[in-house]
Amino acid sequence: MSKPIGIYIHVPFCQSKCPYCDFYSLTGQSASIFDDYTEAVIRLLALWSGRLSGARADTLYFGGGTPTLLGGERLAEIIKAAGRHFGLEGAEITIEANPGDSLEPVFSAFAQAGGNRVSIGAQSFNQEQLRVLGRRHNPADVRAAIEAALSAGIRNISVDIMLCVPTPEPETPDRQIELAVQSASDAAKLRVKHISAYMLKIEKNTPFSDRKGELFLPSEDTAAEIYLAACLELERQGYRQYEISNFAAPGYICRHNLKYWNLEPYLGIGPAAHSYLDGRRFYYTANLDAFISGCAPVPEGDRITKKITEQEYIMLKLRLAEGVTNQGFLERFSHPIPKKYYRRASLIPSEYLTADSKGIRLNRRGFLLSNTIIARLLDD
Repeated sequence: MSKPIGIYIHVPFCQSKCPYCDFYSLTGQSASIFDDYTEAVIRLLALWSGRLSGARADTLYFGGGTPTLLGGERLAEIIKAAGRHFGLEGAEITIEANPGDSLEPVFSAFAQAGGNRVSIGAQSFNQEQLRVLGRRHNPADVRAAIEAALSAGIRNISVDIMLCVPTPEPETPDRQIELAVQSASDAAKLRVKHISAYMLKIEKNTPFSDRKGELFLPSEDTAAEIYLAACLELERQGYRQYEISNFAAPGYICRHNLKYWNLEPYLGIGPAAHSYLDGRRFYYTANLDAFISGCAPVPEGDRITKKITEQEYIMLKLRLAEGVTNQGFLERFSHPIPKKYYRRASLIPSEYLTADSKGIRLNRRGFLLSNTIIARLLDD
């Protein structure tokens, strides 16, 4: 495999489950389960290294769940195994972390093993919103987590915030917008290198879904204004938007995340982890016991072809601020963007989309309607 791959490790353990989260994770697991899981991950790194002979990795990402629950020693073992099998020279190595946990020893071991990037799940800097979200930390814990990372020598720090958070009592649209802008401003004032600002989506089979009628959520119009206002605040504070929900200081775009949107190869290890290798998509089932026992991954849907379609490429690239470029399309498919997509783009108002000699890209308001606009562009 000529291109370096990314490696995603899904750590399916949490101390408690947040009411909005639909990611696969389990609570109340023992240290022996952590050991079994770690051994399974290391075993699979060796297995995949053999299958992908000569493959090198330039990103490694620990997501979850709460990866720090594994502890520094287990995380270091996994990083060292990934380095033995996939190189990791100059790699971006990220771990997600929750504020309020005991992070100093974990970050120290993580950094000593080569870890160099931390993503901290702040979600909000308003204590009432944190309570509604079921978070265990307070705003001061976010600052403490950043200090713990800096003390370990980690400078590349990202903070997650959540937009359109329910309020404990009914609020005016202006107040809902104000709360979101304040969270964006508070995150930016920490001078971290990267900020992710996600719109809350009520997922099926979550406590929030069961209680949706009780939640004081912003209207669709207010949600749009919240997103635009938060984006403007982050831009004002010096962060450049490079993807629908991601903003970076110069030179600190998340290299691992870009692999997903640029259709570059990545290997996912862990229950519920997805992969894209050699044009094929597959995943491990969301079952910890099966994963530890050595179950094989399964194909994603009925995709067995190695050929990436033009439509799949356009759909993913339009998540990025640069959009679909003629140069990129030419490199991938040996021809520029077909004229039919330009014809369809001409029917979409310019406040949502720009189509010019460089390519086709969504504007900020277009990001809010990305699914609808992309469907219209791709409709054959």
